[in-house]
Amino acid sequence: MATTNDLKNGMTLNLDGQLWGVVDFQHVKPGKGGAFVRTKLKNVLTGKVVDRTFNAGVKVEVASVDRREMQYLYREGDEFVFMDVQDYDQPRIQAATVGDAADYLLEQQTVVVAFNEGVPLYVELPASVELTISQTDPGVQGDRSTGGTKPATLETGAQVQVPLFITTGEKVKVDTRTGDYLSRA
Repeated sequence: MATTNDLKNGMTLNLDGQLWGVVDFQHVKPGKGGAFVRTKLKNVLTGKVVDRTFNAGVKVEVASVDRREMQYLYREGDEFVFMDVQDYDQPRIQAATVGDAADYLLEQQTVVVAFNEGVPLYVELPASVELTISQTDPGVQGDRSTGGTKPATLETGAQVQVPLFITTGEKVKVDTRTGDYLSRA
């Protein structure tokens, strides 16, 4: 147990049986009345962001989130198999937990998997990954004042918009948070 005075960005709290990450907090001491803590919390499982205000000094339950470095091995049905690089344990994680990260996962790729009491919460990818373009149409320059884009399919099956000069077989760098093309690799 901790108090609201101990809150820090990145902490994970257990409120009403759900896990919430502290995105932002502000300790406010008005001229009149008691102090309070204004927070912005993000639900760890759903990603929903809410604003919540606590009185100063109120006890809150801090959840222990174990972040482990793991290597993605393969997909079997609707489960992803990872291997802990420390103890070689191989947990199976449901596709719903992996979420959109599946669009950028390659075998042997190292990621961070967060666990709470042995239950996987989410998979965290690096900010960008390098993937090969498996299929894209040839770009045709036309009458345009700005650079155009075209759809391309990555080796993982994900679709991204790339500039017209990118061809099939090229390696590109893709932002895993937004799914945007960054540059050639």
